Amino acid sequence: MLKPRRLRFAPRLSATIATLVAVFAFTALGQWQLNRAAEKRALAEDFAGAGPALALPADSREWPRYQRVTARGRYDPARQFLLDNRIQGGRAGVEVLTPFVLDGGGAVLVNRGWRPFGATRDILPEVAVSPEPRTIVGRFDELPRPGIALEAPPAAGWPRLVSFPTAAQLATMLGRSIEPRIILLDADEPDGFVRKWTLPGTTAGRHLAYALQWFAFAATAVAIWLALSLHRDGEDA
Repeated sequence: MLKPRRLRFAPRLSATIATLVAVFAFTALGQWQLNRAAEKRALAEDFAGAGPALALPADSREWPRYQRVTARGRYDPARQFLLDNRIQGGRAGVEVLTPFVLDGGGAVLVNRGWRPFGATRDILPEVAVSPEPRTIVGRFDELPRPGIALEAPPAAGWPRLVSFPTAAQLATMLGRSIEPRIILLDADEPDGFVRKWTLPGTTAGRHLAYALQWFAFAATAVAIWLALSLHRDGEDA
């Protein structure tokens, strides 16, 4: 009667090194995704927070993103920017950035919301607003940035169509200094348009899913290494 050959554990050095490198890389990527998920949860808490609004003008350099803010002043309706390439419900349009001149000095751009183009892109939406004194409430945010920076031809006239500008570029076009961040106007504030503010980018849940995927890759690499390291008696290791 033939005896079954026994299995012996004899990992190859090259396979072991390759597996260690793969496990290290996959684990590091999984941990990075976990860290990104934690950052997104913190941002979501800041975004949803209902803490007291801080007043402009002030030294806002240390204020966190999405800090609720209030400002007293007036809109400058003569020089407004239309932020191009903004989509709502599958429809192309713009977000309206209106300079707000602060009573205490300085200015800040206020995102008053989204408006669709007319029948063609050449027909810009109506964005008029009264320059009467008022107090506005919103939250701080960064100007949106493109995935790939492209050079756009300079625009002219007002309101001015712009595509992913920097704060410095907008300040130059206005001919005055402005806050480096903008205000997302609260949905219940008057003289605004469509304002469905949401956190940009990937959600915390998606980052967690990516982390689990990377950890699964690491576990699979170990399983493959174990399977390849088992040999029957008489087989070459």
